[in-house]
Amino acid sequence: MAIPLPTPSAVVGLTRSALDQALGSAASMAAVPARAFAVLDGVEALLTRINGVVDRIETTLDRTDRVLTDAEAVTGRAAVTVGAAAEATATAGELLAAYEPALRRAAPMTERFVAQLSHEEITAAIHLIDELPKLKEHLTADILPILATLDRVGPDLHDLLDVTRDLKLAVAGIPGLGMLRRRGEKLSDDVAV
Repeated sequence: MAIPLPTPSAVVGLTRSALDQALGSAASMAAVPARAFAVLDGVEALLTRINGVVDRIETTLDRTDRVLTDAEAVTGRAAVTVGAAAEATATAGELLAAYEPALRRAAPMTERFVAQLSHEEITAAIHLIDELPKLKEHLTADILPILATLDRVGPDLHDLLDVTRDLKLAVAGIPGLGMLRRRGEKLSDDVAV
């Protein structure tokens, strides 16, 4: 069996084809380093961007830690405030329960009292309160000592009345006193007219 041999033009064509493929492969191989460098540049740019994102994430985490720490402090203070408010609410509830009947009874009277107050009365009450220190001083220095001696005034007053009665009787017994009294009454009538 005979092997067919290619013709010289076919050999040239095959050679050319092989050379074109070799040149294409060589060109492709030559382009590989450039493309590899481009890929490496892209990878470097991507890594730079990733590092920036990681830095921002770390900064955000630091801020978040600070916010959480501050939030824990605020939560602690809020808990104390809530506790104090709860105590105040309990105390207010106890006071309202204790004074509610009296307040309900006093409400109509208070409304009437406030409705009848005038501006002048409020001003007078304010002035009276301003004068209370002086009033206290006069009460303790002047009036209370006099009040302490009132138990002795009654007998002295009776003695004075007795002396006045005696004096009246003595004067009534003076001769000519009736005439002087009538003359004084007549002069009083003349002056009045």
